[in-house]
Parts: sequence; C-alpha cells; structure tokens
Amino acid sequence: MFARSVRQDRVAIVKNVASLFVLALLLSSCVSSKNLALFQDGPNTTIDSLSIAKQYTPTIQVGDVLNISVTSLNPEASAVFNLPENMSMVQGQGLMASANPLAYQPGYVVSKDGTIEFPMLGKINVLGQASSQIATTIKEKLKVYLKEPSVNVRNVNFRISVLGEVNHPSLFLINNEQVTILQALSMANDLTIFGKRENVLVIREENGKKTFARIDLTKRDVFSSPYYYLHPNDVVYVEPNQARAASTDNTYRVAPIVISAASAVLVLVSVLVRR
Repeated sequence: MFARSVRQDRVAIVKNVASLFVLALLLSSCVSSKNLALFQDGPNTTIDSLSIAKQYTPTIQVGDVLNISVTSLNPEASAVFNLPENMSMVQGQGLMASANPLAYQPGYVVSKDGTIEFPMLGKINVLGQASSQIATTIKEKLKVYLKEPSVNVRNVNFRISVLGEVNHPSLFLINNEQVTILQALSMANDLTIFGKRENVLVIREENGKKTFARIDLTKRDVFSSPYYYLHPNDVVYVEPNQARAASTDNTYRVAPIVISAASAVLVLVSVLVRR
C-alpha cells in the first residue's frame, strides 16, 4: 500500500513537471497585444476633426472593359444595344464584389486608340473619362433610336489585390468603382495578429510607372492619405511583423524539443509505474 502511494506520488510529480514544461514553451511563443489597435495616434478629445482624402473618381484607360446596359420605354428596342446577361454578383462589406474576379467579364474592351465599338453608334471615345460621362454621351446618341433611354456604364476591370498577413488574401473586383484601403482590408477579413499595421504597403501602377507607398494604420491621418482611396489594379501588401518570424522560428526550434521531452516523460512514467 505504501509502495503504491509512493509510486503514485512519483507519477504525479512527473506529470506536473511535464505540464509546466509544455506551458512554459507555449507562453514563450505568445504574441503581445501591444500596437494591435488601429487609429491610436491622434487627439484625445471626444470628437476629432480629421481631413478626409478627396474622393477618387476613376477614369477609363486602355484595356479596361466596360459593361454597358441600356433601358428605355421599349424593351425590345433596347435589347439591340445590350450584351448577354452579366455574370452573377454577390454583395459583401457594402460593396459589390464578383464571386470570381478572374472569370470572363462581358463588355466592351477599350482599344489602343481609346475607343469602343458600340452597336449602331460606331466608335465612341472613352479614354480618360469617368463612367458617368460615358453614360451621358451614349444616352444622348441613343435618343435618335430610343424613347427616353437610360444608360448605365460600369468598369468591370476595377480590380485590387490584398496580400500578406490578412485572413483572406485574394483578388477583388470592385463593381461600384470606389473602395478605400480599410474596405479592402475588410473584404480580406482584416489583418492577422502578425500583420505589421504601421507599415502597410500600397503598390500602384499609373502611366507605366509603379509607385510604392507606406500606410500607417495606427495613425488617424490615414484618412487624409492620397492612398486612402485605392485605384484600379492597386496591390495592398501587409508585411509580417517580428512576432511572425519568431513564432515560425520557435515552431521549428521548439517542436523537436517538445517531442523529445514528451518521449522522455512517457519513458520515465512507464518506468515508475512498473516499479
């Protein structure tokens, strides 16, 4: 009876030591919550007055694809000016986003001379114009053929990429042609705890040149940044912080130690139980 009690005490001690060892390893790899909050730096008043970046109005460029829908009092006559039904869309985060941004998008491709070929109307210059301007131009031209025409123009080539330390990195199609960096990160299901919030990279290509901008999401002046509103084909990259590198290193470094320690504990327990 006494021997059994001693043996049980030994087993309990070994188990407690093993548990403390594993707990210490887990705690050593924990990520600090410091600096995870956004928009920290700014006035400490109840209501802050911040200047917001001027709303971006995209203009049509060579290679863009325009989806143009026409309606009027005569649906049969309007059908002549419409392409086949567009792909299905799903709504999320207050924006219209395509279920598959890489899928074929029916529309009129803007040629190298900045024009599209529209039924009955021939070539229409669209280069450098906003979608609303193009809609107005086509509407005026269609009045010759339709009674009270209505025209909607949408650039289906407005895509952005969100990469790096986010929960859902992907390519997104923005159907309303307006998206902020915060909305883009929301569509990617926010940053992970390993994302470097003070150094988010935005890569932009315009006029054949790439620009690289750094955005600090911990500061409130992000709302006045010229990169607050994203442009077509912008790439948002969230860099990993030091905790990510440390956790990766710890995984490869600690895993063999944990396995070896667990094996040693099991052997020790087995030996003690047999005595």
